[in-house]
Order: sequence, then C-alpha cells, then structure tokens
Amino acid sequence: MKTILKNARELKGIKTRELAQLIGIDQALISKFENGSRKPTREQVRKLATILEIDYETLMVAWLKERILYEIGDDNLTLRAMEMVREDIENNYISRKSIISTNLKTILDEIDTLKDALNKFRELDSFRIAQALELEYTFESNRIEGNTLTLRETDLVINEGLTISGKSMREHLEAINHVEAVTYIKQLIERNFSFNERELLSVHNLILRGIIPEDAGRYRRVQVMIKGSSYTPPQPFIVPKQMEDYFIWMEENKNKLHPVILAAEMHERLVTIHPFIDGNGRTSRLIMNLILLQNGYVIANIKGDYETRMKYYQSLETAQTSGNKEDFVLLVAQIEKECMQRYLDIISK
Repeated sequence: MKTILKNARELKGIKTRELAQLIGIDQALISKFENGSRKPTREQVRKLATILEIDYETLMVAWLKERILYEIGDDNLTLRAMEMVREDIENNYISRKSIISTNLKTILDEIDTLKDALNKFRELDSFRIAQALELEYTFESNRIEGNTLTLRETDLVINEGLTISGKSMREHLEAINHVEAVTYIKQLIERNFSFNERELLSVHNLILRGIIPEDAGRYRRVQVMIKGSSYTPPQPFIVPKQMEDYFIWMEENKNKLHPVILAAEMHERLVTIHPFIDGNGRTSRLIMNLILLQNGYVIANIKGDYETRMKYYQSLETAQTSGNKEDFVLLVAQIEKECMQRYLDIISK
C-alpha cells in the first residue's frame, strides 16, 4: 500500500504538505503512510483514493491485507481461521445475492431493457422535455414535504418569476431552491465528479438557502424526531461518524450493486441518519436521482399524492425499524421503471 500511495502522489505532482492539507491531517502522517510505519484510517483511505485518483477497491484491499497481517499474524492457526472466515463471507454474499435476485431481477431486467431502448433515441433528447420533467419532479418532491403550490403555480414561480397570492415565502423558495439543486447535480455529472461529503453539503445548502440559512449545508446539532414515524434518528454527536460510514459504504458498493439498488440504498441510508435539521427527504431523493442520472437512467419521480406518499413513508419506516429494505428498494425500482417507460414514450414520438 505504501508504494501505491507514494507512486500515485508523485505521479500527480502533489507534495506531502499539499496532500496533508487536502485530507486535513498532519504532514508527518503522510510520510508515515508512505514508509509503512503508520496505517491510515478507513476514512483516510477513502479520501486518499479520491484525491490521488486511485481505484478505491484496489487501495482498500491493500489496506485490509496489511491490517489483517498486522492484527493476526501468519501462523498455521491463523491460516485455518482465515479459511473459515472466507467460507462464511462467501456464504453470506451468495445468500444476499440470492435474495436480491429473487425479488428484484425481473424488474431490474425490465428497467435495463427500457434503458437500452431509450439509448437509441438519445439524440432526440431536448431541453424542453428535460425541463418539463424536472419541473414535475420539483413539484412532487416538494409536495411530499407539504408544499401546497400546484404544478402550474410551481411553473409560474420558477419560469415566470411570479409570486403566488396566498402562498408563503418558504413555499416559493422551496420551488426555486429545488430547481437550482437539480441543475447543480446535473453539472456535477457533466464534470464527471466524484460524489463526496462536500458535494452532499452543497446540495443541502441549496435546498435550505434563504429558508434556514444558519443550518444550510451543516449537520444538525440537536436531536430530531420524524413526524408520524416511530423511528427516532441517531443523536447529533453520532451523525459525523455515521456520515463517514455512509461514504465508505458507497465506495465499497458502488461497483458491486445495480445502480437502481445503489440509488435506493443511498437514499434510505441518508434519510435514516437524518443528518440535517430539515431538508433530509428532498436531499436524499436528489442524491438517489444523481446516482440514477449518472448511470444513464432517468429521474425516479416519487409522487406526492396521498397513496404514493404513504407507501413511500411506510416502506422507509419498515427499513428503518426492522432493517428490511426490500419494500423500499422495490418501490424505487417500480417508480424508476414507470418513469423510464414514460420518458421513452415521450421521446420516441
């Protein structure tokens, strides 16, 4: 691992001092990482992989190998124990893979068939179609959270700059902010970005800008409750560590899971941590759709009508209280399939 780090740093022409500043650690630690006298943390491995543009899995495997050898050695008993661990891990992986295949394979295959069909019409994409669908997405995502602007009123606020009589300033700002956040995630995709904590906080900052400015783009510092749910989010002092684990999980799984499953997982995990004082739902749905768009799919627009909203909330609560995420992932997959079919119907005509 030490050779990988040093070679990558020198290849990019980054000095140890500069790399230390980017990661937020002491310069001496970089030298120790490179000479093997000190091991980085899992989060530091993630940051190093991103900054030095090293394949995360390659770096993580090297890190795990060194850590295992350091912790348990290499005698005969260790080898026997490692063989047992390997068998357990493989069995668990096969079991998880089987569950996913049984419940999602059909719908994921249908989504990918629609994606292949849609790719044949990509040259017919137009700004007008995208703008109309993104407007609907903004309307529905805000409606889920209680915004009372109609679709037409949302259009007038965003595209005509009008003020709607009888509607609060917050509702106006929610519409404007959400559209800007959608534009922002599309720009990230165009730049072939690497999604990280900074980008997440930027998205949230856009969502709450002008509404709760002191909390926009910042993790919450107080305990919160979710209205109408039996699930209680973690205490605020736990949030930074859980968010660190959130991004580690993403790096470990982004090349292993189907993009639709990854998108649903990133949504559910973020809203379960509930890292912000407000705007968690909108931000989680934006991150979900960022992943879908990045992988060539379309926006999964969860509707704000009562029936869909209740299914959405109930499947989330089941995931949060029991750990069973299947209903939620299936809901997201079904919505993505419907949105793919609608988009294909529009563009093919």
